[in-house]
Amino acid sequence: MRMNEATREAIAIHQAAGRNFEAGGVRSFAREQGRGGTVVLLHGVPTSSFLYRKVVPAVADQGLHAVAFDFPGLGLADRPEDFDYSWSGLARWTGEAIDALGIDRCHLVVHDIGGPVGFEWAIRNPDRVLSLTVLNTLVDVAGFRRPWPMHPFSIRGVGELWLAMMRPWMGAQLFYLEGVADRSAVPAHELQAHIYLLKRGDRGRAFLRIMRGFELTEDKERFLRDGLAENEWPARIVWGERDPALGADRLRAVQETLPGADTILLPAKHFLQEDQAPAVANAIGDLAAPLG
Repeated sequence: MRMNEATREAIAIHQAAGRNFEAGGVRSFAREQGRGGTVVLLHGVPTSSFLYRKVVPAVADQGLHAVAFDFPGLGLADRPEDFDYSWSGLARWTGEAIDALGIDRCHLVVHDIGGPVGFEWAIRNPDRVLSLTVLNTLVDVAGFRRPWPMHPFSIRGVGELWLAMMRPWMGAQLFYLEGVADRSAVPAHELQAHIYLLKRGDRGRAFLRIMRGFELTEDKERFLRDGLAENEWPARIVWGERDPALGADRLRAVQETLPGADTILLPAKHFLQEDQAPAVANAIGDLAAPLG
């Protein structure tokens, strides 16, 4: 795909603000900034650490060390053929990435499928979690149905065709429609960067494997709900209240699972990091900074 100059520059700026690293035999990329307690920010699909490009510096400004890295198959990470792209596989790799980046304990921030992935790592490593900030995600996975723009990717043959048709300009419009409430806050060329990073290297084949690796089972939901309920990390829910994909039902499920967490509602859709970055960073910082 041809890339316009503005999009190329946006990706170059993002890449220059981070570093490559290797974990579990997979080369990936981490954007990081700041000093202090470490905040690990996990993305979902169809995004990457690029989604946190405005949140990372804002969190760093609050006296924290912000780190956002790319899952295998997305962003600037490698796309190995033999990788386990299920949520459980991504959770195992997340632990390897946190170790490879030299992080002992962290404040964990999750979004989208970064929720089930990050929750699993946290449940298996409770002593390494200082706090938990939950952005629009899901815990009631057994009853989850992919939103219409994402559903075709889960169907073999259809997903390949749908992805091939998704040009950068089309992807940007879908981001605006489903994920960005304030269009004036995000230029189209930055949203187009998500599509280039999605297809980079393998035309999106690894992304399709991720979309087909969702673990939408009662066993997985029970593991997540029970595991989160057993821990008493300081927690906060920050939710884009106009999210058409993960709406009020998903929010209630998270609130029921984390009854001690306060909830901050923002005038945002699914990708609240795009148009509500200062508010998201403030919510993270207000919880994490006093805890060190």
